Amino acid sequence: MAALLAIAGVLWAGASEVEDQLMARRRVFSSIGPGLRALRRGTDGKFYELTAPGSSVAIFDAQGALLKKIPDYAQNAGPSSAELRAIQFGEDLDVSANGTVYVADRGADKVKVWEQNGNAHLIQVKAPLSLAALPEGEVAVTTLQQSHLVTVYGPNGKVVREFGDPESLSSRPELDRYVNLGRVISDPQGHIYYGFTYMPEPLVRQYDRFGYAGREFEFTGLDAFPEAQAARKAIEREETRSAPPILRPILTAFGVDPANGDVWMGLHNTLVHFDKDGIRRSEYQIYTPSGARLEATVIVVEEEHLLIGADPLGIYEFQRPDRKH
Repeated sequence: MAALLAIAGVLWAGASEVEDQLMARRRVFSSIGPGLRALRRGTDGKFYELTAPGSSVAIFDAQGALLKKIPDYAQNAGPSSAELRAIQFGEDLDVSANGTVYVADRGADKVKVWEQNGNAHLIQVKAPLSLAALPEGEVAVTTLQQSHLVTVYGPNGKVVREFGDPESLSSRPELDRYVNLGRVISDPQGHIYYGFTYMPEPLVRQYDRFGYAGREFEFTGLDAFPEAQAARKAIEREETRSAPPILRPILTAFGVDPANGDVWMGLHNTLVHFDKDGIRRSEYQIYTPSGARLEATVIVVEEEHLLIGADPLGIYEFQRPDRKH
């Protein structure tokens, strides 16, 4: 299976609509490399970066200069809780429009919240995997233990709603839950996008903030290729195992254009562009300036550029191919 999936990018590249190879213009945030987990751009124009293991979120200006870290308290300042003074093992981060930083700390079984005014608090969440900041102080969270795809917590740390029906690919509940694991991103309009990490056919589903399903972005062209069949056979083999499931990720990253709702999927080193209506527009193979394959784990969509990161290679800037003049 691993051998088949390792050549997935080559097979995807053979499909129709594939454009020229996409080469990064340059590496950015040169201090970031191994352990990269998440990168977000705040409405303040700053970039927020999470590495694991690591004790804090690094905040950079648009030129890549390190401004500060969160949390970073003087010895006798800040919260008394040791949990709020460091991050044990951060899986994901987001930053709200008002500058509140949220971190999914799987090592602590908590979502950690640092507000711009200096307040900080914890939300008890078992094995948080990903999160997205929402309006009015809410945060959408996915976990390793979920029964629904998304759980939304209010500013008081209480569950306010759950939504998203898992897809059924297995008769074994533990395996079905594993196959449905995924990550979330929100946009300025409050939509929530759920990307399924292990679904054989790459899938991102859009919801409004209240849980009503909207568009689906699905790479159905994958049906014809051996790696999709191999992924389904791997799921079938897991049916008879008693050990915890182990599957290779299919959707390794995705990003949403904050301006128009387009979705960009990372399938290892293949980049797939969908418009806001869910129509697949193009596919690219992505590489560093030196020609190394870039296996995307982070995608940030900007007006003229894409920032695509990989562990351990770091973060690279690409000219948006849909913006070429």
